[in-house]
Amino acid sequence: MPTFETTPRFERDWKKLSEPRQALFRKVVMETFVPDLAAPERPFRPGLRVKGVTAHPGVFEMTWDGDGRATFSYGEEQIPGEPHGVWRRIGTHSILTPPPGP
Repeated sequence: MPTFETTPRFERDWKKLSEPRQALFRKVVMETFVPDLAAPERPFRPGLRVKGVTAHPGVFEMTWDGDGRATFSYGEEQIPGEPHGVWRRIGTHSILTPPPGP
């Protein structure tokens, strides 16, 4: 079974989500993301729309609802042979937009 950890930024984002949105994310992770992550011989199912974040090599985004997005990267295995995911951000598509510059 894959293992996961979260960043402080993810934790702050998580607290901003409504309870129904948190429940939906958990459901999508357990029912679709984890099974796909645990099967490295095949790609993630198209409905999750997992793809790399162009500006951040090694970071991936996943769509978990119409405008629900989460970013993750792979961390060091915690259990030999099992993938370890690091949840980085969660929210709407806006989490992928860089903050305005000076």
